[in-house]
Amino acid sequence: MKTNYFTWIKRATLVVLLASPALAQAQEATELGNIRPYDKRGINVFEAPKDSVNKPFDKIKVNFGAGFTQSFQSLKHENTAGGLYRISPGFNTANANLFMDVQLGEGIRMNLTSYLAARHHTETWVKGGYIQFDKLPFEGQIWDEIMKYATIKIGHSEINYGDQHFRRTDGGQSLYNPFVENYIMDAFTTEIGGEVYLRKGALFGMLGVGSGMIKGNIDSLIATPQDDNIHKSPSIYLKGGIDKQVNTDLRVRVAASYYTNKSSGSNTLYGGDRTGSNYYMVMEKLGGTYAANAFSGRFNPGFTKKIDAVMLNGFLKYKGMEVFGTYETSKGRTAREIDTRKAEQIAIEGVYRFSLGSKKSENLFIAARYNTVSARLADVAAVPATGTTAAIPAIIYTDDVKIERTSFGAGWFLTNNILLKGELVNQKYKDYPTTNYLSGGEFKGFMIQAVVGF
Repeated sequence: MKTNYFTWIKRATLVVLLASPALAQAQEATELGNIRPYDKRGINVFEAPKDSVNKPFDKIKVNFGAGFTQSFQSLKHENTAGGLYRISPGFNTANANLFMDVQLGEGIRMNLTSYLAARHHTETWVKGGYIQFDKLPFEGQIWDEIMKYATIKIGHSEINYGDQHFRRTDGGQSLYNPFVENYIMDAFTTEIGGEVYLRKGALFGMLGVGSGMIKGNIDSLIATPQDDNIHKSPSIYLKGGIDKQVNTDLRVRVAASYYTNKSSGSNTLYGGDRTGSNYYMVMEKLGGTYAANAFSGRFNPGFTKKIDAVMLNGFLKYKGMEVFGTYETSKGRTAREIDTRKAEQIAIEGVYRFSLGSKKSENLFIAARYNTVSARLADVAAVPATGTTAAIPAIIYTDDVKIERTSFGAGWFLTNNILLKGELVNQKYKDYPTTNYLSGGEFKGFMIQAVVGF
């Protein structure tokens, strides 16, 4: 694992702080308002809840949390052409996250999330942070009335596009996910910007504006022969829906999201994960590395210059049975394309949670998921020799390809903070051209994960 002595000193200091009984007593998560718990209580929580009454504030309160995941992988892969990375059963590098939440005032909370270790970045890496206002520090009844229904979130943080990102694995924080890996087309990124929420009863809505790129950038865009637009556009995204607890047994949630960026320097809606896939080196070429090939088993359509995306989600929980579905369609292109391409994703999963013992703790679960992606690939032809009439690299469009994944999972919460889970997976690559090394591709096998979240 690449790191340095300063990084290890920071990690050791954090461990000491987290282990301090005095600090642990002063930093109970229950003291912080409007927060999604990092343990089992955070499952099926989507947007951070808005407490009906903000907790009284007398001093700054700090809460540290963490997520740790250790995986054992037993997967095998194959394709038509051969030349795949040689894999065998074994343990993957453990992932670790650190969360810091600070109550700065009544109804005002700050978050900072760091990746302590991950496949893509083995060194400590800041994911992002934000300030969330559920109460404004202004005098006047009008502000109090507005903030009864409104939440304002500002910072460099995970954007709220779709509902799936609330159920995905994020580095060491894999406790919310009933499976080992995320969707094939993983819509997740961080941007600099802000979001405004309005909630009244079961109805909710959100408007967000982001920078359009995963990190700060003041560079001018570079014109290409296919696209001379060097103007950087912000990302605009919307979300709305209904989330209703019909009775003690039944909860229903329906949400629709839209994301658009007309001209980005490097949009990463489908490539913003800085931790990497949980399937290590499957369907990767011989000679690849863990860091350079960090997203094994996923599909990124590569809409880096222009993108429009829509995600529809439905969630139903009746007693111990959960059903969660996703339909997503997106289109976009790179700066070297003229025409847009499309990608479509469908996923449906069922989870049954039940209890071992007399208490209704739902500490056991079994799950099944089907996930498929259909998309059009693009490839850039070789640049012709200097002096030829065809000086512009051409875009070659292939026919649509398809990726299908079937997963079966099971898990056991030993406590609210400790989870042992496993997954059987089979993923197939269909309709790839014979010149593509993924032609005839397939991987399958099982994985086991031990997870801690608090």
